[in-house]
Amino acid sequence: MASTDKTAVVLESAPKSEAAPPEPEAAAVAPAKFRFNYSLVDVAIRILVFAATLTSVVVMVTSDQTEVVTVPGLPGVSLPLQAKFNHSPALIYFVAALSVTGFYSIITTLASLSVVLKPIYSKSFLLVFAFLDVVFVGIVASATGAAGGVAYIGLKGNSHVGWTKICNVYDKFCRYNASSLALALFAAILLVLLSMMSTLALYKKIRD
Repeated sequence: MASTDKTAVVLESAPKSEAAPPEPEAAAVAPAKFRFNYSLVDVAIRILVFAATLTSVVVMVTSDQTEVVTVPGLPGVSLPLQAKFNHSPALIYFVAALSVTGFYSIITTLASLSVVLKPIYSKSFLLVFAFLDVVFVGIVASATGAAGGVAYIGLKGNSHVGWTKICNVYDKFCRYNASSLALALFAAILLVLLSMMSTLALYKKIRD
């Protein structure tokens, strides 16, 4: 009788087996987060800068136009006169500045491609890009402003100093100048974007 009681006590004191928790379902694979590829975008924008500056220079250089006009101060005397970009120091500076910027964009495109192949050098290149892009923003902006001033005089003239407008005669020359200036402004905006991207990318790398 005693042994039966002990067996009962042992059975009662034994911990109740709990049901095994259900096996967790296979975790769904979380979608990979989109990572912004700075280097490839940088290469693409620098190629656009090169295309814009090259086209701007070509359009400006080929803007020459010859027209038969009346010589000021000699009524009744008409001569064929040519309008060319190299008749204005501001337009010469514009062509030179855009040419240098185009050459710069080629070099930085190759450097940016090297960053794609060897990311270990990205911090050094980003720092150089951040400095030089700002410099060339200033160069392109100043050249565009100087050429824009000459273009405005050609379009509107200046009655206060006796400068007559020429776009009513040299229409092709003025159209080409306007197109070239628009492309230069586009290149300047791209350089501003590149400078901002380089600075932001460098900041993220330093913070990480």
